[in-house]
Amino acid sequence: MPTDIELARFNMVEQQIRPWDVLDKRVLEVFFNVPRERFVPDAERVHAFADVAVPIGHGQTMLPPVVEGRILQNLQVQPGERVLEIGTGTGFFTACLASLGNSVRSVDIFPEFTERAGGLLSELGFERVVLETGDGHDGWATDERFDVIVFTGARTEMPEASLRQLNIGGRLLAITGTGPIQTVSMVTRESETHFHTDSLFETRTGYLIGAEPKPTFSL
Repeated sequence: MPTDIELARFNMVEQQIRPWDVLDKRVLEVFFNVPRERFVPDAERVHAFADVAVPIGHGQTMLPPVVEGRILQNLQVQPGERVLEIGTGTGFFTACLASLGNSVRSVDIFPEFTERAGGLLSELGFERVVLETGDGHDGWATDERFDVIVFTGARTEMPEASLRQLNIGGRLLAITGTGPIQTVSMVTRESETHFHTDSLFETRTGYLIGAEPKPTFSL
């Protein structure tokens, strides 16, 4: 008989993620195999498999499973690809990316996030993950290029500087907008000078620190 946790995990995949048209077998297997409950703060463990944005501290949240699933399906991370993630959070989405790709470099502004996530990812055997602490809301300064770049929190607009860090054929996904509803968009680098943008779906999530809409003042 399945345990309560395994039943909750099954229901998360079959009753939440799959009905949202997430049908990619590799993505669904990630949600079955990565122990989401280990990454959720103890005080929120009851919501580990719920269709909600789980609070993780510092005003930040985990993306709901359905949003994570749609993002992963659209990114189509392949086994040989290198990934840059801005917004480590608990490390769960980092683990999902590492399960699909070759290696992940993940950045978060809060040291306690990168420290906790790093310990847990190491304990669970994720060896091709590098975590760094710093302000990556507008991208991450590095000479490296990546096949996939993903921002896990919202921003007001697409991070143009980060597009130059994509390999040809690489994809950058960001959640952008200033209204009550934000747009999840993906930019594909088709050549050194040409990029193609697709608007994927709408959602609502918190902003990365430093990427919040600026207040407007009127006289």
